[in-house]
Amino acid sequence: MHIAIDIGGTFTDVVAWGPGGLWAVKVPSSRADPVRAVRAGIAAIASHAGFEPESIRRFVHGTTVATNAVLTRRGARVGLLATAGFEDVLEIGRQKRSRMYDLFQPPDTPVFLAPKRRRIGIAGRIGADGSEREPLDETAVRRAIHRLVEEEEIEALAVAYLFSFRNPAHERRTREIAGDVAPGLAVSLSSEIDPAFREYERTCVTAFDAYVRPVLAHYIQRLAGSLKEAGVGAAVEVMQSRGAVAAADRILARPVAALLSGPAAGALGGAVMGVRTGFPDTVTLDMGGTSTDIAVVRAGRVVVTREGRIDGYPLRVQMADVHTIGAGGGSIARIDEGGALKVGPESAEADPGPACYGQGGKAATVTDACLVLGLIDPASFAGGLALDPALARQSLQPLARAFAGDLRRAARGILTVAAEAIADAIRAVTIQRGIDPRGFALVALGGAGPLLGARVAAVLGMATVVVPARPGVLAAEGLLHAPVETERQASFARSAAATSANDLRAVLVTLAETGLPQPPNASVCYAADMRYTGQSYELEIPIAALEGDDLVARTVALFHRLYRETYGHGNQGEPVELVNLRAVVGYQPPAPPPDPPAAPGGQARPRAHRQVWFGDDAGEFQVPIWSRAALGPGMALAGPAIVEQPDTTTVVYPGQTLRVHETGALIISLPKGASG
Repeated sequence: MHIAIDIGGTFTDVVAWGPGGLWAVKVPSSRADPVRAVRAGIAAIASHAGFEPESIRRFVHGTTVATNAVLTRRGARVGLLATAGFEDVLEIGRQKRSRMYDLFQPPDTPVFLAPKRRRIGIAGRIGADGSEREPLDETAVRRAIHRLVEEEEIEALAVAYLFSFRNPAHERRTREIAGDVAPGLAVSLSSEIDPAFREYERTCVTAFDAYVRPVLAHYIQRLAGSLKEAGVGAAVEVMQSRGAVAAADRILARPVAALLSGPAAGALGGAVMGVRTGFPDTVTLDMGGTSTDIAVVRAGRVVVTREGRIDGYPLRVQMADVHTIGAGGGSIARIDEGGALKVGPESAEADPGPACYGQGGKAATVTDACLVLGLIDPASFAGGLALDPALARQSLQPLARAFAGDLRRAARGILTVAAEAIADAIRAVTIQRGIDPRGFALVALGGAGPLLGARVAAVLGMATVVVPARPGVLAAEGLLHAPVETERQASFARSAAATSANDLRAVLVTLAETGLPQPPNASVCYAADMRYTGQSYELEIPIAALEGDDLVARTVALFHRLYRETYGHGNQGEPVELVNLRAVVGYQPPAPPPDPPAAPGGQARPRAHRQVWFGDDAGEFQVPIWSRAALGPGMALAGPAIVEQPDTTTVVYPGQTLRVHETGALIISLPKGASG
């Protein structure tokens, strides 16, 4: 059996794949102890699919433990050692302001990672060419580490010396000294975490790595121990931010690589399902109970970036370019001081949950609004959870005052605000980057994505929505499709004119050989970060083959072409330089095949009807409620219609049509000119 578990803010999704097929369950997340939810998920899926935990051969995990540590400021106490005179780089940053005229703007630099008293400058200097200009002051290093441990009680140490990416000797010696002074202290070296130039970004990512290192190490240690107790002998694999998985020990060598582990899995699952249904260009909308993750997929591949951010701070690691907003099924609605309706980012999460859960929650949420409008079934939600419509209506009473006391209009307003917020997030990763979303299909996943997906598509003028067969657990399913990869990079600041094919080839081959052990089906992908000489930022240029004396010329020609495609202009007469080189070694483990085609749909009938109000313009309908299991390939439905299944509810709004794809996916078509 292959098991994949993705932990969200409200639910933990579990998918099992084995000789008998594929199974999925959802269990409530445990904010206080995520490992408890993992154990509960394994027990539930084992009972559901009828296997013993001992038969699990592969365990793949997507987790937000590191992400939450940053967002809630619950990471480790970090000390930072930097080259003397540069210890304040973390606080100075680039001297940019995200809000130009806000006199009370908080710092745009992550000072919380290592405040002034925990940053110490160390004498010693590596030159820009990698030579030692001044020996490392080892006495100062010992004194600094001793003070940070004894007086500041640090739990992790970040080391970011100038030009350590050229020569890591001083940083490595510092780690050796730390091992003598404070055995067991977690140490992150910038020469290993981000061996590239730009001091501020390198210091940031190293400090973030140190901040989450003890947290993630403790979590994985507890997880591995808990799995062993449950009889699971498989090693833990963790999703990386870039959309590939790696063994837990490799993740712990560079924890920052998994800082955005959770969102990447949903984007990857959406990409796979888009290709299988004939839509290689998609926007994935992963809406859970707490947040919504948006990603762009082009030609079946998730768009990635090396200039990502977390909580507004730069994070220079390759990651799926996922845009996250606080809009989920549990997002809380309120009237602000100006009388405007707001939804999120605060969430009721799994505990206490929306008011309709009956677990003590009082605030109105998106889920409560859906229940009041009739979009979801109060008797069976998220696989069997019973909801209380009276509590949902009660929660909306304070908001209804702004809508002349009309609960339905208040509920409709909540969904409108949530849909517009999601549409704005999609505009941020499409229109603002020169992409027209109207040429893309929208893949709706997550427990709440199919509820609002067709409505969001209407706002954006998109013509197609794809609802995969198991949208509520697709993030977990995406983990099983992820390749196993390890990335290595090195600084290579040299002009293309002064670089020979042998020089370039030698560095790339060395990088690949220091990656993970290569099984027979392993592949290696090479790339170079390049720019016109004197520019500040680079483009990543893939290098398809290393053979031939024209290796550098081919790479430069490809740079000119991709630069023009990206920016609309270029100059082949300008000199080009290489900045960083990169090798990614990986392989594709066995993954679930497409679901076998089901029998064509026959004379299926709706299992029930429910009164649903779609707004003043659309009116109220007696809407047919269909069971997803009853819909076979080729069937078509006209909206309004509602399709229910254990992990989600799909809403087809008035004027829209639905057809069932041979894969079992639901394809919703929107009329031209539709709007929200």
